[in-house]
Amino acid sequence: MTRCQEVLTRFCLIFLAVVPAYCQRGTIGIDIGQTSDKFAALSPVNGLEVGVDGRLVILQANQKSGRPALAAGGEIRIPTDAGNHAREYAFFGGPEFHTRNFTIGFHVQLRQINLPTATVDNQVFARDRMRLLEIPLVIKYNFGPGKRAFVQAEGAPEFTPHFKRSSTSLVSLPSPNLDHGYFVRGSVGYVFGNWYAKATYENRYFKFVPDAGNPSNLYNWHSNLISGGIGFAF
Repeated sequence: MTRCQEVLTRFCLIFLAVVPAYCQRGTIGIDIGQTSDKFAALSPVNGLEVGVDGRLVILQANQKSGRPALAAGGEIRIPTDAGNHAREYAFFGGPEFHTRNFTIGFHVQLRQINLPTATVDNQVFARDRMRLLEIPLVIKYNFGPGKRAFVQAEGAPEFTPHFKRSSTSLVSLPSPNLDHGYFVRGSVGYVFGNWYAKATYENRYFKFVPDAGNPSNLYNWHSNLISGGIGFAF
């Protein structure tokens, strides 16, 4: 079994173990798409990426008292070429307010991004892993017959990452200093009974200060992901 299969299997087993005990409503899905990653002045590299995501409603909303729903979940993204693309793991939780056809909430999430190594002038540069605290605003709108169609948008500015030294790094450098960064994601989909299909676009950008911790701007990263997938709603 490959590392990708092991990670995906563990995620699904943990998710399915938690669902019966805590879940009142949730989804689990898989996406496949193409990612384009550009670091510094290097040429963009395209590749295939597989993602698995899950979401649980831990506490249902109460319309009379105005109490929001409480949701939690996570996602895993594994590229087929980890030498040129990042692996990502994230867990989130937060309130969601329901008003008519809209759901508006904040998902406080912890994300780890394992950045690929870079080869410049025949020299290999191992980037440190990034650990991020993200607080995206999430807006979802349901429409159409039975409100089965939906569009969803989320995004947030990036805070200063915590860096963990790569085990393959041969040179000890100071951690990069974030200049600015952001991510935005948009999805459109349709629910067919207990199943759903969706298409997603995501744009992520990091710019770091050009100093000793960011040699040749090799931590500056711009990624675009277009994916499609199916999932099960329960």
